[in-house]
Amino acid sequence: MGSRMTREEFLERVFSRKYEELKGKDLRLVRVKVIGREISLAQLIGVSETRIYQNLGLHIGTHQGEDHTGESIGLLHITPWEATVAAADIAMKSGDVELGFLDRFSGAVILLGSRAEVRSAMEHVLAFFRHELHFTVCEITES
Repeated sequence: MGSRMTREEFLERVFSRKYEELKGKDLRLVRVKVIGREISLAQLIGVSETRIYQNLGLHIGTHQGEDHTGESIGLLHITPWEATVAAADIAMKSGDVELGFLDRFSGAVILLGSRAEVRSAMEHVLAFFRHELHFTVCEITES
């Protein structure tokens, strides 16, 4: 893998012959992220502590007053982001898990429950996305 391109090298490559005319002028660069069809994170956090739930904000809103200490947390990151809705649906139907959080604008899904149930739900989600939707899918990592 080569070294990173400097801003000047990038502009020179993009604008080639016109670069000298544009040099020193205000330019607007827009970065566009082309999202793929993938699940790039599938992390299973074993027995959790109260501070983990608090830091993730899982003790407020829908879960206010609930104590999930000792349960597991499943984290998924999915693109395109809208696919989080399908992932949550599959997870909820495949096991005794609770939806801790879903953000269809960032691709985040958090599942809560026993370690075995969260793992099973995540496995169902990954299998569906891999085999039915032909997404690139990572493996589940555990901590």
